Amino acid sequence: MRAVFWLMALFGVAAASALFASANPGTVTLFWPPYRIDVSLNLALLVLAGAFLLLHLALRGFAAFASIPAQARRWRTQHRERLVHASLVDALTQLVAGRFVRARKSAEHALALQVGPDPEEDSVRRNARLQAILHLLASESAHALQDRAVRDSHFHQASQALADPAVADTQDGFHLRAARWALDDHDADAAMQWLDRLPQGAARRTVALRLRFRVARLQGKTALALETVRLLVKHKAMAKGSGESISRALSMELLSAAKDPAQLLQAWGLLDAHERAMTDVALTAAQHWLALGAQASQSRVWLLPVWERMVREPDTLTNSQRRQVVRTIEMGFSHQDSAPDTAWLSRIESAQMAAPRDALLQYLAGAMCARLGLWGKAQHLFRQSVALTTDLELKRDAQRALDAVVQRRE
Repeated sequence: MRAVFWLMALFGVAAASALFASANPGTVTLFWPPYRIDVSLNLALLVLAGAFLLLHLALRGFAAFASIPAQARRWRTQHRERLVHASLVDALTQLVAGRFVRARKSAEHALALQVGPDPEEDSVRRNARLQAILHLLASESAHALQDRAVRDSHFHQASQALADPAVADTQDGFHLRAARWALDDHDADAAMQWLDRLPQGAARRTVALRLRFRVARLQGKTALALETVRLLVKHKAMAKGSGESISRALSMELLSAAKDPAQLLQAWGLLDAHERAMTDVALTAAQHWLALGAQASQSRVWLLPVWERMVREPDTLTNSQRRQVVRTIEMGFSHQDSAPDTAWLSRIESAQMAAPRDALLQYLAGAMCARLGLWGKAQHLFRQSVALTTDLELKRDAQRALDAVVQRRE
């Protein structure tokens, strides 16, 4: 439909021009003494239009002729860029396929073809990033080949390419790669230095947190590793079950590394509420506290949540954990400076009476009675524990305690 309207408009213009030209009596006279030239107005207008068209075409042709060198330079630049990008893709392909020598050669070939920045095209940022990426690919290939000299050389050149503040946002990835290389070289200090260069936002990314966790473990910084695991679990970068297992192991390691009661209290303060509620963590803290010779009352404070959970829901603890809870409480009451704790005595008696078939609770109640000098009741409870238990270790200890009580009564 549009073509029909254009055609009708063209016909109208042609008809109007024909009417104007046929009924136009005008004349144009040119005086050039002693000559005089008379031409019709229609011919004069036609000559002027032709001259204008001829001049326009001449100028266009001259401009096209003058732009030939620039077009040649542009074609060569585009051709080089195509070759560079083809080499870049080939380097990535070879690197993923594990052909590290070919990947490095492709990256170095692309670097040899790479042209300098063109200020007129505002390509400084693009070329700097491209050069840095190519150097990084060559560095990654050299690292896989354990060629540290070539790796460091290319990485240094990549750092120089990224020195421009316009491309500073690209440096985060290069710092992460440098940290991983240092970690592969078992240089934990260098890896931590690279990670510390990251801005706050980049340092909390998943890949950075995982690297920091590995570096912290290599350096033996248990507190830092524990904090990093918490962040990984919070960001859902680690399965909840795996995170709890690792947190439990790190918490126990942090507590066991304490050299005195003050350090143990400081380590306990670094744990969060969820970690303190873990059975194995509380047991480790209480046992290590007693091993350091500190006041036993603090160990019972740490064990109280575990004890309440064991009495309320016995199935939530394994047999080994229940046995350790009982032994740790017994160990705390066996200290010479441990005064009778009426609250705990009441808890133990209530638990023993509520579960008369539980050999562990019978044994613990007997130990408490022996500690208070109630030999008859202790003998009865130890005898019940021996009769009820199938655990050989518990049976042996209960029998030994029973013999000691019998000898004491005699």
